[in-house]
Amino acid sequence: MTALSFRSPPLAAWARRCALATAAATALALTACAQLAPAYVRPAAPVPAAWPDDRAAAAPAASVSASAAVGRQAPDDANADADAWTTVFTDPSLQAVIRLSLTHNRDLRIAALNIEQARATYRIQAAAQMPTLTAGASATAQHTPAQANGGQSVTSRQYSAEVGLTAFELDLFGRVRNLKEAALQAYLNTEEAQRSTRLSLIAEVASAWLTLSADQAQWALAQQTLQSQQQTYERTRQSQALGGASALTVAQARTTVESARNSVATYAAQVKQDRNALTLLVGSTVPEALLPAAMTTEAAAKLTMPPPGLPSEVLQRRPDVLAAEHLLIASHANIGAARAALFPTISLTATAGTASTALSDLFKGGAWSFIPSVSLPIFDGGSSRASLASAEAADQIQWATYEKTVQTAFSEVADALAVRSTLAERLASQEALVDAYQQASELSEARFRSGADSFLAVLDAQRSLYSARQTLVTLRLLDQTNRVTLFKVLGGGGWTV
Repeated sequence: MTALSFRSPPLAAWARRCALATAAATALALTACAQLAPAYVRPAAPVPAAWPDDRAAAAPAASVSASAAVGRQAPDDANADADAWTTVFTDPSLQAVIRLSLTHNRDLRIAALNIEQARATYRIQAAAQMPTLTAGASATAQHTPAQANGGQSVTSRQYSAEVGLTAFELDLFGRVRNLKEAALQAYLNTEEAQRSTRLSLIAEVASAWLTLSADQAQWALAQQTLQSQQQTYERTRQSQALGGASALTVAQARTTVESARNSVATYAAQVKQDRNALTLLVGSTVPEALLPAAMTTEAAAKLTMPPPGLPSEVLQRRPDVLAAEHLLIASHANIGAARAALFPTISLTATAGTASTALSDLFKGGAWSFIPSVSLPIFDGGSSRASLASAEAADQIQWATYEKTVQTAFSEVADALAVRSTLAERLASQEALVDAYQQASELSEARFRSGADSFLAVLDAQRSLYSARQTLVTLRLLDQTNRVTLFKVLGGGGWTV
């Protein structure tokens, strides 16, 4: 390290030399254009261009290839309209519940605070590119008594003021700029994490709301079944009193009543648990007026489906994919900072000040010092090289993490579309099955009354009908939650690429 120091009493000479030093520092700073970080190009997504179960796609989708990625030096602006979800979840009550959760949910609040913390960290790192100026002033008064000064007391005063620039690094090789870029990408990663939390919250609230609706339908079905079974049981007892039914038939009828009563109690508890789960997700009590009705074909919330033929490139808008990409860009910047550590570091330290025994004479003279320093790594036991190797390995890890994130996203969409591809057929067949069991139950009761069949056949037909109705409600819920899943795995309600 070399150090130069100058001191000159004349103020004019001090100002002239200070101007020369400032000009030299400016010239050096303007040459700070070296960029040692590798250039970033978005990796080609390791997934097919189209979904395997998107049967409605009429035309081949655009491929997400390396050629499509050329020229994209940073993630696309995926901050779509924050209220795009309202085009998917069109039920007014569901929309109101989701808005409540966006205001009160604690997980979302924590994610927002994480953004504030990351933003402050970025600002701290960005400040390192600017010089730090400090100013100080002091006054000292000292009294010497007469006994210690030959019989005469003396009071002396000293005033001083100075302005200083401390160890300002000339970023010739981009070390500070790359650290700033890494901090920026970490901040943007946190923003995408908050978007991911928000997206997941909307989907979870919608799923919880729909689950409550389905369980209310199951509860209502159990209550209807209990009422029907009680009526059958009473008729059977009356028939026994008239000699038309046996004690076995009455006992069999009673089993159906008790089974239905158990189902009613079970679903009553489930509905209460669903309400508690919804309240926890929302972060506050959900008003009764916003709770869903029992799910039916007509009352089920209508959720908009994405259009057919969407290319897999839409995955690059997902917040988790963008978050992984920001970390990949940050790892590139860290390589640049590690490479810059192998080169000399030039720092500037300068002070200008004045001192006087009288406050009125404080600024009549001055002194200054200018100390440039150069630090060149010669031998550090291979630490700098090891740091560079570590940064390059971390970059390869982030590269693989990004690709795995894209592959996982593609798999999630493919799974949701696989379920979607057969749902319409399953719903139609289940509705037909319910109609068939309803007809079988009515015929079985008619045959029992005419004495052609035993009551056991009636019980079997009623159980099959009840089970088929339960399955139909479950399929309706699956249809709705599958739409919610597609909303989530495709990155939100903005379907355009």
